Amino acid sequence: MNSIAILLFDGVEELDAVGPWEVFAWAAKEGSPPKPMSVFTLSGDGAPVTCGKGMVITPDHSFETAPQIDILLIPGGPGTRPMIKDEAMLDWVRKTAAGCTWITAVCTGAMVLAKAGLAKGKRITTYHDVVEPMRQWSDAEVLAGVRFVRDGNLVTSAGVSAGIDMALWLVGQLAGADYAREVQQGIEYFPAPPYSYEA
Repeated sequence: MNSIAILLFDGVEELDAVGPWEVFAWAAKEGSPPKPMSVFTLSGDGAPVTCGKGMVITPDHSFETAPQIDILLIPGGPGTRPMIKDEAMLDWVRKTAAGCTWITAVCTGAMVLAKAGLAKGKRITTYHDVVEPMRQWSDAEVLAGVRFVRDGNLVTSAGVSAGIDMALWLVGQLAGADYAREVQQGIEYFPAPPYSYEA
């Protein structure tokens, strides 16, 4: 069983967490994955968290009650700014990551991985407005203009909706590309925005 944990905290960006949740939950429950997987949410104390834009989510577990974590996902959002100064949180991330097969982050969640020392010398990406600042203080190679980056067992994605792309790719690694395509079809994720954007 691949056990996927999504870390929640006050100020988490909603889609950073809920987008990957939708992918993993659909893969685990709606389809028939070749390799079983499960997904749950957790926070430090298990209490409800207020997201960056006001959504309130009650985590499934606290750190103490959480089951085995095989894959850790750290979303981004304004709440990552205090997290990178919270030594107890960074220590939990380090200890948890040591037992994971995959360590992942969406958006500014990459800052938490970097501050925890898990991105040293690795290629990562993050939210576009944070790329340059991270290049100034982190010991990682921070890439711009990509949806997600894999370096070893570390996978990071750009902001918000990019976490869905990363999650689908990870489902492909866990259960095969064909099954990941079934999941993509199941959630009807075929982006065709009404307005084009040129960088």
